[in-house]
Amino acid sequence: MDQVSLVIILLAALLIPLIMAKFKINSLPTAVMEIIVGIVIGPSVFNFVNTSDLISQLSTIGVIVLLFLSGLEIDFSLFKKRRTALTPLEQKNAVNTPKYSPVRLSVYAYSTIIVLSLLLAAAFKVSGLFSDFWLAAILFGTISLGIVIAALKEQELLSKAFGQTILLISVFGELVPMMGLTLYASVYGSNSQSLWLLLLILAVAALLLLRFKPFFRFYQNINKSTTQLDIRLAFFLIVTMVTVAESVGAENILGAFVAGIVLKLLNPSETTRERLDAIGYGFFIPIFFITTGVDLNLRTLLTSGKTLLLIPLFFLAYMVAKIGGYWVLKLRFKQANALAGTALTATTMTMVLAVLRVAKSMKTITSDQSGAFLLAALLTCVISPLIFNKFYSAEKEDLVKTAVHFIGANLSTVPVAQQLRKGWYDVSMYTNHPENYQTYHAQVPVTLMENFTAQDLQDHGVFDTDILVLGHIDAERNYELAKAAKAYGVRRIIVRFEDRNVLNEHEDELRELGVEVYNTPEANITLLRALIESPSTLLLLNDTENSIYEVRVLNHLYTDVQIKNLQFAQDITISQVIRNRKLIAPNGNTTIMYGDHLIFTGNKQTAAQIRQALATAN
Repeated sequence: MDQVSLVIILLAALLIPLIMAKFKINSLPTAVMEIIVGIVIGPSVFNFVNTSDLISQLSTIGVIVLLFLSGLEIDFSLFKKRRTALTPLEQKNAVNTPKYSPVRLSVYAYSTIIVLSLLLAAAFKVSGLFSDFWLAAILFGTISLGIVIAALKEQELLSKAFGQTILLISVFGELVPMMGLTLYASVYGSNSQSLWLLLLILAVAALLLLRFKPFFRFYQNINKSTTQLDIRLAFFLIVTMVTVAESVGAENILGAFVAGIVLKLLNPSETTRERLDAIGYGFFIPIFFITTGVDLNLRTLLTSGKTLLLIPLFFLAYMVAKIGGYWVLKLRFKQANALAGTALTATTMTMVLAVLRVAKSMKTITSDQSGAFLLAALLTCVISPLIFNKFYSAEKEDLVKTAVHFIGANLSTVPVAQQLRKGWYDVSMYTNHPENYQTYHAQVPVTLMENFTAQDLQDHGVFDTDILVLGHIDAERNYELAKAAKAYGVRRIIVRFEDRNVLNEHEDELRELGVEVYNTPEANITLLRALIESPSTLLLLNDTENSIYEVRVLNHLYTDVQIKNLQFAQDITISQVIRNRKLIAPNGNTTIMYGDHLIFTGNKQTAAQIRQALATAN
């Protein structure tokens, strides 16, 4: 019977995403659907499945892996000072003052959540509806990081300030309740140890971090498909930290969460993370969510009048606890987006499941109360994403065109600037030759400057750009300005060198700095050779409707997807895939990986949108 129940659960896990894709059910997270299906196949409806020791053990592993992957999702670069994360142009174009950075906003917002959670917990205690003050406060302060990340990824917001802010609030909404639950279990649990022993968890985590810090630097050289060393390291960290946590009287989920943070700080490759996601979300985590639904016996819960009263009250408490974030988000984002972000942070499920599991094991909560908390959390997962998708729209700062500044207005640069202006680019040109200014200023925006020193260019805001093209005829001047621009913080710099001798002298240094260089005679030679070997090259180059493009894939929505299954596969032709500096001749079955460089041809109007979609870090 145990095996039959497990087979039914695994079949449900297989069919749920297929059915959601078939009927285009995008408004509900997969985890929520898995819980709902668990309710249907469990004692609440059809009673096909009953939990056994085997299923309970797999479910426990599922929640451990889920919390491990949650720790792995935290992006610690968001906690760096804002000036290191933004270019001077981004700081200049920021809609609000830098004091409203994602980190600052998230701290303010979650501070309001803590205060409101405590007040709501006190109200429930005074009213006699739920007497455990600390447990209620922990539950009301939780946010489902996994569901929030999924919603932000779908809208391609993780690389934008709004997405970073909501993500950080959610990180606090998982980390702070996690620490609160650990302290709660240590104080009220029957098997609790001294609180100071909890420091051993951090000590062991620090020791593991130092010991394995160089791991990912060299494992690629010794890794084989039959060893999978990175996955072995991940499970070693999980088991070690879970064992340490349980040994000092803490909860195993805290150890799993800390293990995820340790692996994140070791900076694993995207491939490692994708394989861990595959193991977790492909097997263990669906069992956990479906089993959670199976354990919910609605026939029993809904016969209790108090439970029926608690479900809407708990739901309102989950929502009201997050409402203070609305006024915090309004400090930087527009009103509709502040509402959308507040609604999304009200989504809670993952940590609620973990907290309730611990509370039930400690016998500090009844089954009716646990069911009410869980059903209320389920409602937040249904309603909150709907509100978010209804009200969110792009912020003004996200609609800014890519800025390209040309230093030098001449026959090499002006035609390029004219074509770029037709696309999603904001082009400006600068020259120190009056005759060039007179010739070209009517065709493109050209500013006449007396000098081209680095300080003059900074004072005139020339370095405040996304892309800087140094197209001046003076190669030495271009070299000096390239170094100054890089020191200023310009992310992408393209430098023209007509003199090959000057390029030979400085090429290695500039490439080490990440500066892109080109030599016009060499470019002409390459073009002529291409014309001889491939006569159709000239037709492609002269085509006013289509062109050749290159883009690096940074959007996870388009990774691990075969070319034939890309939603815009019919609009472009991918001719080359560059992966780890190796050329791959693609076909329809070629799978796009994170970090791939795609060389493709396409219509100039649609290609810009496709490039932006593929290159958006998500």
